[in-house]
Amino acid sequence: QVQVVESGGGLVQPGGSLRLSCAASGSTFRFNHMGWYRQAPGKQRELVAAIASDGRTTYDGAVEGRFTISRDNAVNTLYLLMNNLKPEDTAVYFCTVYKFWLATDGYWGQGTQVTVSS
Repeated sequence: QVQVVESGGGLVQPGGSLRLSCAASGSTFRFNHMGWYRQAPGKQRELVAAIASDGRTTYDGAVEGRFTISRDNAVNTLYLLMNNLKPEDTAVYFCTVYKFWLATDGYWGQGTQVTVSS
């Protein structure tokens, strides 16, 4: 059973930074493709960034240049560093362990709330 737990959300002012973490267990982490998604109120869940087992990354255009996805296979943890946050980044952020690259039928965490407000 794969378990996924996000942490690191919170309230931050516009222009600020946050780093989200995602701990995954129950699988061989270094072989996993993983991703971050977000869902704002009244909107569909959307891809923020993803990282393959070989380190390839992809980003949504709205966050490219501001957010950085990374992984530390030694501690089975995925990260999302978010800089220059904007109010429109406010959402619940979810981590997923893909079964197949960018397929959304993988394993999901419960999410962590990020609120960007002054």
